Amino acid sequence: MPAKLLTVLFVGDIVGRIGRSAVAASLPGYLKRHHPDLIIANVENLAHGVGVTRKTLDDIKATGVQCFTSGNHVWRKDEALQLLQDPDLPLLRPANYPPGVPGRGDLIVEIGVHRLAVVNLQGRVFMNENLDDPFRAFDAIWKKYSSEKLSGLIVDFHAEATSEKVAFGWYADGRASAVLGTAGHGLHHRRRHGRRH
Repeated sequence: MPAKLLTVLFVGDIVGRIGRSAVAASLPGYLKRHHPDLIIANVENLAHGVGVTRKTLDDIKATGVQCFTSGNHVWRKDEALQLLQDPDLPLLRPANYPPGVPGRGDLIVEIGVHRLAVVNLQGRVFMNENLDDPFRAFDAIWKKYSSEKLSGLIVDFHAEATSEKVAFGWYADGRASAVLGTAGHGLHHRRRHGRRH
């Protein structure tokens, strides 16, 4: 019998109340049509357009989302440190933050007999944070899971520059099952107003 093909639904940046409402309204239809085995969402702007709170995460979890990725905005609410350190909450922050930063950048999700790795990384082009190299961070994570029997590995690559996302996709080709690029609005905003930070 052929191996079961896992179906993963990934929801890009959910922004504020209107984004949460849109997910709550549209997700039931997707679930009915596609029957995904895993639903992942980027939630860095979930609460009032920036950051996350326990309540907003609970709202999105109630829609069926099972795993949360993020980016540089995840730290904006006071609850962030507590949420990121909760071992029972499948909330990731980019794995290429320096050692010692609270939270985790990857996890294993079990789907029946299948084990799927979910990885969160952040690009560095046009980003103000002093982050480690996401390419080397991916290598380290890949090595960590090399002895594991995984059904797949999904990466949320949170970055401003499309070119960096494309480069990372090529770099992870053959190792990652899928690379999803999130963010990117900030670069457009800075160019429109004629400035870069």
